[in-house]
Amino acid sequence: MTGEDKAPRTERGRRTLRALLDAAAAEFGEKGFHESSVVSITSRAGVALGSFYTYFDSKESLFRALVNHMSGQVRDYVAPVLPGKGDQIDAEGRALSAFLSFARKNKEIYRIIDEAEFVAPDAWNAHYGTTVERIFERLKSAESRGEIGGPVDEAHAWAIMGMNVFLGLRYGVLGEERPVDEVAAIVNGLLRNGLQA
Repeated sequence: MTGEDKAPRTERGRRTLRALLDAAAAEFGEKGFHESSVVSITSRAGVALGSFYTYFDSKESLFRALVNHMSGQVRDYVAPVLPGKGDQIDAEGRALSAFLSFARKNKEIYRIIDEAEFVAPDAWNAHYGTTVERIFERLKSAESRGEIGGPVDEAHAWAIMGMNVFLGLRYGVLGEERPVDEVAAIVNGLLRNGLQA
């Protein structure tokens, strides 16, 4: 996240790093990358300016680390709900419900990930690439268990991720009027049955 040489070695250092990442998420989420400054981020975090450079070389390196951190947060938020009753389509519904809940609590992720395409394209690519890899692996495993028809293609994983991203935007950021499980049930019906009459 910060580079091997700048990774915190103490609990206090880990707390400082978390404070910087949390402050950066709020700052970049509100103001965007270009309008945010290291000074405003450290002030928001309650961290001395000099401490910032203990962990990051620049605002850009902090932004890149934040994108990686947020991507990891999504993964960690969704992973525990994947095991459970039913088949892989049921699991994908639980994953979507969890992601929508995450998006509602972390609305800034959309602005940050969108900006990452231009500010930190490597982190942006990694965010979407690793997400698709995880979905694709789940689908291939489900295919091998006979839970879904095949052949499963990477395009299926991109389609599911694309739906999830835009559903998170609509029902996580733009409005919260529908229960996340209701939205997930609609999408699960689409995954299970398609739109064919």
